[in-house]
Amino acid sequence: QVQLVESGGGLVQTGGSLRLSCAASGFTFSRHAMSWYRQAPGKERELVAGITSAGGSTNYADSVKGRFTISRDNAKNTVYLQMNSLKPEDTAVYYCKTTVRSGSSLYPSDYWGQGTQVTVSS
Repeated sequence: QVQLVESGGGLVQTGGSLRLSCAASGFTFSRHAMSWYRQAPGKERELVAGITSAGGSTNYADSVKGRFTISRDNAKNTVYLQMNSLKPEDTAVYYCKTTVRSGSSLYPSDYWGQGTQVTVSS
């Protein structure tokens, strides 16, 4: 059973930093790309950052480039999001996501964590 569990959210002042973690289980973590999304109140969920299975390639939303860094530790089955120079507009629930073909399913499915709240005060 695929499980993703985020942690590390909280309340921080503008300009502060947080590091989010997403612990994965139930699939071969090292063979799957991972990504972070966020959803602010009244807005659609948006992609923040993604990383390939071995960590050799990353991509970021323009709004977070130069401030956020995605990384992974395949030995720990964990993906991270280091967030620096936080702004009030970064306030959102942050989710990690992967796409896995599990069990007898013919097609891959998206799996999401429960989310972790990040609040940046001005």
